[in-house]
Amino acid sequence: MVMAASETKFHVLAVDDTLIDRKLIEKLLKTSSYQVTAVDSGTKALEFLGLNNNDHHDVEVNLIITDYCMPGMTGYDLLRKIKESSSFKDIPVVTMSSDNIPSRINRCLEDGAEEFFLKPVQLSDVNKLRPHLMKRRTQTNVNKRKSMDEIVSPDRARARYNELEVK
Repeated sequence: MVMAASETKFHVLAVDDTLIDRKLIEKLLKTSSYQVTAVDSGTKALEFLGLNNNDHHDVEVNLIITDYCMPGMTGYDLLRKIKESSSFKDIPVVTMSSDNIPSRINRCLEDGAEEFFLKPVQLSDVNKLRPHLMKRRTQTNVNKRKSMDEIVSPDRARARYNELEVK
């Protein structure tokens, strides 16, 4: 029964260079029944996703939450790389920062972030994640249904049948 419960958990990739903030977001997410992978840089997040070397891992991540200010690759840079990736562009990304800078917040939201949280992140913030995850899951199921409809469509089968030559 434990296996079934873990299979239904959403997997969140948490990215923050500050240990205490990373541990806090990890604890809040786990308290809310999310499976969490935490890394300390945008580069490590890309490595985890397999985006650094075009070697895509078979890891399903349902959401990415990232700090904005990090050395090397910022959270904004990570957001852009994810949204430019054909494999990961539909994954919701949430950006967080301790700086309340409206231009930064707007820039992230305009370039694809679902939310922008001010630190310290609280449980009420984490509760805002589920609708984004459910929306994506619903879209994925609709797309799967559409592709199945194409496969078993009577018109499609009829067209294939008509293409066959009787010898």
